[in-house]
Amino acid sequence: MKFTAAQIAGLLSGKVEGNPDAEVSNVARIEEGAPGMLSFLANPKYTPYIYETKSSVVIVNDDFDPKAPVAATLIRVPDAYAAFATLLSYYDKMVKGRTGVSSLAFVSKTARYGESVYLGEFAYLGENVVVGNDVKIYPQVYVGDNSVIGDGTTLFPGVKLYNNTIVGKNCTLHAGVVVGSDGFGFAPQANGHYEKVPQVGNVVIEDDVEIGANATIDRSTMGSTRIGKGVKLDNLVMIAHNVELGENTVMAAQTGVSGSTHLGRNCVVGGQVGFAGHLHIADGSKFGAQSGVQGDVEEPNKAFMGSPALPLRQFQRNFIRSKQMEDLFKKVDALEKQIEELKK
Repeated sequence: MKFTAAQIAGLLSGKVEGNPDAEVSNVARIEEGAPGMLSFLANPKYTPYIYETKSSVVIVNDDFDPKAPVAATLIRVPDAYAAFATLLSYYDKMVKGRTGVSSLAFVSKTARYGESVYLGEFAYLGENVVVGNDVKIYPQVYVGDNSVIGDGTTLFPGVKLYNNTIVGKNCTLHAGVVVGSDGFGFAPQANGHYEKVPQVGNVVIEDDVEIGANATIDRSTMGSTRIGKGVKLDNLVMIAHNVELGENTVMAAQTGVSGSTHLGRNCVVGGQVGFAGHLHIADGSKFGAQSGVQGDVEEPNKAFMGSPALPLRQFQRNFIRSKQMEDLFKKVDALEKQIEELKK
């Protein structure tokens, strides 16, 4: 599909400088541009590329002042980065705007779905499932009995929702996500055997949540594992049973949260962070990559790093001191030799 510079400028409320009929059919980074491509310039570091890019159209800030001729047609906007993001959002909606129910999908007699729904090949809707409007369910998605999916949500190929899962509006679950599998609950017995504790709760995912590929969220033992509104989880994140994540908390890949831990709102968690169980983490807490969190965090808006996790400033001081350890050992060795000589 092709768009002209004038059409793009209309979507972005921008101003065309150059050929308004210049056509583009794809996007590219400004340094890798080619004819028919659309690029943007927001970071001054990339300014030199605008004089040599082959892209047909480039989105720039209103205050961009060229120091040499620019071959590409320019679209001037107040914020080039934000405008480009808006444009990509439009494009993404067009690409994913498919509708219809495949003849190879299975929909139980008691399941219900709304308008403008897409249900791909070999997707499965169990008993009493309720699917809202504008929901996209890609091939090989399993939606277990009594589950609910809100308006505008997208489930990419291979997503598995166990029974009684609730997913809110405008959520995105990427390929391979598993929601509602059993929590890791086993009771040790006197004979050394581990007796499985039935996990009879569910998972509730609130509105505007995005969950990365192959992430897993366990159902609760009782009650609900809860993912708050606006939470963003990266690929391969593991959320255990009875965990609660507060609104707008974000987690990078390979983070694991143990059972019954509660994170507050607006927490930021780096990659490969591990949380012990039954913790309470205050709003706005931040954890650097590979932190090991073993205790409660009571004061909000504090940063931590290390394993075990320490307040960031303390971790940085300890790290600097650790780099000085070799010199310290050399000094101690030298002092010990001097002491031995004095003794003699």
